Amino acid sequence: MKVIALHGGAGVTRRDKPGQQHVAVLKQALEAAYQQTTAVDAVTAAVVILEDSPLFNAGRGSCFNADGEIEMDAALMDGEDLRAGAVAAVRRIRNPVLAARLVMEKTRHVLLAGEGAERFVEMHGLRLELPEYFKTERQQSALDRNLKNYHGTVGAVALDQDGNLAAATSTGGYTGKLPGRIGDSPLIGAGTYADNRACAVSGTGLGEAFIRAAVAYDMAARMRYRGASLASAARAALRNVARLGGDGGLIAVDRRGNVAMPFNSEGMYRGSIDRRGKTTIAVF
Repeated sequence: MKVIALHGGAGVTRRDKPGQQHVAVLKQALEAAYQQTTAVDAVTAAVVILEDSPLFNAGRGSCFNADGEIEMDAALMDGEDLRAGAVAAVRRIRNPVLAARLVMEKTRHVLLAGEGAERFVEMHGLRLELPEYFKTERQQSALDRNLKNYHGTVGAVALDQDGNLAAATSTGGYTGKLPGRIGDSPLIGAGTYADNRACAVSGTGLGEAFIRAAVAYDMAARMRYRGASLASAARAALRNVARLGGDGGLIAVDRRGNVAMPFNSEGMYRGSIDRRGKTTIAVF
């Protein structure tokens, strides 16, 4: 792999006391992704590891909605040909990012939701779990304490040796969300986007603001049509989120291998391996 970047969600604060466990999982996901050959394989590998960890709000560590249930969203996009797949409001899929990839590779659709998505991926051999698998004490505590808007997301972007870009994002949404709520993560152009002509983007933060600002596509459009750099396009996209009263961040990589990881919240779990093979992991 040429370049890989990932995030474990924005909105983390110093009082959350993020520890070495989080850093260790981020490092594991980076290394697994970097060993892959294609950008699509790299972002998939990274997100699977983050989904399997109970420390992050995706897969196993997902938030509870207002009914005390878990509903997860995920998307994956291939920048080479603009193929994309996504799932939304799924409850039993162990790794939603793998489900998103199945939608991309095995159907003519882009987004499948709910029970239909679960039936489809089960037909293709993807693992389903009982609801108890996804529930953690951390998220139960957030629900019990009525921590509205307690959120998080995981995601990855990559550039491979052939010059292809890819992006993947996965989330459990936010604590206390209305049942059936779908955020920006599975929406192509909002929380996830990849185009070899510009960049690959994965967002994290207040999903409704990211949807309204079409953040991920906005970044790519600024680069393609205005010749903006990756860094300036990322800053402009986040300013639009802030204008709508939202907070969060994003990770992005362009076709030249430049990486951007801006955020306007107190912290964001993030990491990258750049063109020189240098590893960076940070929270604040």
